[in-house]
Amino acid sequence: MSGNRLVGDAVRIVRFSSDNGQRRATWLETLRRQIVGLDSEPLVDRPRNNSVGIVLPNLGVVRSEGTPSVVRRTSQLVSDGNDNLRLVILAKSRGRAVAAQFGREITMEPGGAVVLSNSEQNSFATLSPHRLIALNLSRRVLRPLLRDFDAVLARVIPQDIAPLRLLSNYVEGVIADPALDGADVTRLVVTQIYDLAALTMGATREAAEIAKGRGLRAARLRAIKADIAGELASPNLSVETVAMRQQVSPRYVQMLFEQEGTTFSQYVIGQRLLRAHRMLTDPRFVDRSIASVAFDAGFGDLSHFNRAFRRRYGGTPSEVRVEASLDREDL
Repeated sequence: MSGNRLVGDAVRIVRFSSDNGQRRATWLETLRRQIVGLDSEPLVDRPRNNSVGIVLPNLGVVRSEGTPSVVRRTSQLVSDGNDNLRLVILAKSRGRAVAAQFGREITMEPGGAVVLSNSEQNSFATLSPHRLIALNLSRRVLRPLLRDFDAVLARVIPQDIAPLRLLSNYVEGVIADPALDGADVTRLVVTQIYDLAALTMGATREAAEIAKGRGLRAARLRAIKADIAGELASPNLSVETVAMRQQVSPRYVQMLFEQEGTTFSQYVIGQRLLRAHRMLTDPRFVDRSIASVAFDAGFGDLSHFNRAFRRRYGGTPSEVRVEASLDREDL
């Protein structure tokens, strides 16, 4: 175990990294107490696993990266009374995975998912190095959101389902930056994940309409911001290119930013300035010229960069760099 901490009210984050059987047993015991009881059997001689678990109200989130293994919900574990559903997403893998429940064997391609019931025996086997995302969802909360609750159990969800991709990206973002310090923010994140899970599994008409204006919108905005972050230095970054990659209209992208009280262009400039500021205050980039920092951050015009930087930070790039250097000397 590498960490176990509380974040806000009723939120717990647990991190685990191990290739040791005893430590793996400790992780499984923590997982059993916090989210769901599972048995894990490695399928290679030198197993490795890196996992993080986030415990939220009515929701458990686990991301696991490791070598081939099989995870089982055995008859003994089923007796604990946990009747949540486990939405397991094969986020990344070199090959397929195989799940089993109700006498059915479900083969999954990378990017696909399956829903398993914790109240019945099941298994999930990864046959290659992989990254999994597993959501433990409350049956009570989820059932009213779905058109046909029973139809989703032990059925493959194809990787080309758009809400599934958005859900996976959204959860990855929460794991990377779990800003869950407030009860209201935590409730909103949980609600948005349920929105996306319902859309992935087949939401009722009413739930789908609500989700489109709530969880789906939040997930699309998060995906768009991640897209922008990956392309900040590109001279071709534009609302049109982002919209094309995200398979939405440029107007829809603009609308999402307008609902946050900004515009696409303002957000991009703000992120580029933030990147430049971080580079200028980081000693690893002290030998970089101001022009090099500006271009690396995505600015094609040095004069425009200098003016925008001064407006944002109250000083020139050179002044900010010198001030950061003096602050380091005082430490």
